[in-house]
Amino acid sequence: MDRFTKNTSTGTSQRYDAVVVGARCAGAATAMLLARQGLSVLLVDRDRHGTDTLSTLALMRAGVLELYRWGLVDRVRAAGTPPITSTSFIYGDETITVPIKSRNGVDALFAPRRTLIDALLADAALDSGAAVVYGARLVDLERGSDGRVIGAVIEERGGGVRLVGAGIVIGADGLWSTVVRLVGAATYREGRHACGVVYTFWPGLENARTRWYYRPGVGVGAIPTNGGDACVFIATPQGRFHAEIRTDMEAGYRRVLAECAPDLAAEVAEKTPSERLRGFPGQAGLMRQSHGPGWALVGDAGYFKDPITAHGISDALRDAELLARAVGRGSDRALAEYQSTRDELSRELFEITDAIAGFEWDFDRLKVLHQDLSKTMNREVEALLGLDAEVGPPAAGHAS
Repeated sequence: MDRFTKNTSTGTSQRYDAVVVGARCAGAATAMLLARQGLSVLLVDRDRHGTDTLSTLALMRAGVLELYRWGLVDRVRAAGTPPITSTSFIYGDETITVPIKSRNGVDALFAPRRTLIDALLADAALDSGAAVVYGARLVDLERGSDGRVIGAVIEERGGGVRLVGAGIVIGADGLWSTVVRLVGAATYREGRHACGVVYTFWPGLENARTRWYYRPGVGVGAIPTNGGDACVFIATPQGRFHAEIRTDMEAGYRRVLAECAPDLAAEVAEKTPSERLRGFPGQAGLMRQSHGPGWALVGDAGYFKDPITAHGISDALRDAELLARAVGRGSDRALAEYQSTRDELSRELFEITDAIAGFEWDFDRLKVLHQDLSKTMNREVEALLGLDAEVGPPAAGHAS
């Protein structure tokens, strides 16, 4: 990948319109969209290109729509990602299957591995003209005399440190973001609930539909992905995860799988998982202040939901577009509108997800929550389609 300087001694390298910290879905998509607007962009990530991360993988309709709008769906298909043409909700012993209807260019859903989708978006950012540097981490921010962020201090893997000038520094570096810590971004909305989740991948399962299983106090998801695998996760209230599952994840995983989805447990009983089990102890959802003088947040850094509704990647892609458009307009007011629009589109998704993650429902209540979730996701799609009707060309500069 490109390096932002040939000289690794300490000093100042060139200035960019935007420095994006974090090259996963949210950051890579933001960098790509900014570069497509003609802005000079530096995208940095402390990990290597194509590394994996914990994720339910699923792209909802809004996420697939964004990839379609950006001309990237064919790359996802070409990588062998299976098209998902229906989804089943299994409430105890009752199964409700919903076909994925073709609308607005979206005729299937996808759940690409993070090793694929993150790298694909970063490569698209590079193709669009962004400089992309792996093995580099943010260590500090440079501020002007008025306190505005005007640059980023980046340490490369070899130890060289550079001050990179920036019109805006964008934190796309996850829930425990360095940018959040350095700017002191406040949390102003928090969820009440959190799931403990254990993931792994199984070969040879159904690959044309997603399956979402629910029984009192437990949930399971089976999501087809690349390589003939399906991501199968179990979810429990956080307290049960810590008390019963964390110390022996394999036994706990199989126990919850058999409790919630006995048919799926039987499918995998004689199989060997493709990868080791990985656990997430849970984190209540949150919304943070996501813009300030010379900085902004996108993805989990600014807005995080419990993974039980598997909407995180779709939100990340949606918000990348909202933020890139705001940066392109070139004003702090535009950044404030980015956050308010994000919150407006996210409020019901956030509350519904939190309610599902609380496991304080019976099946009748859960069905209503899922119906409300579907309506909210449809409104989200309509809002994205409406972006193309907005009037006004982007500014040929950076946020100021």
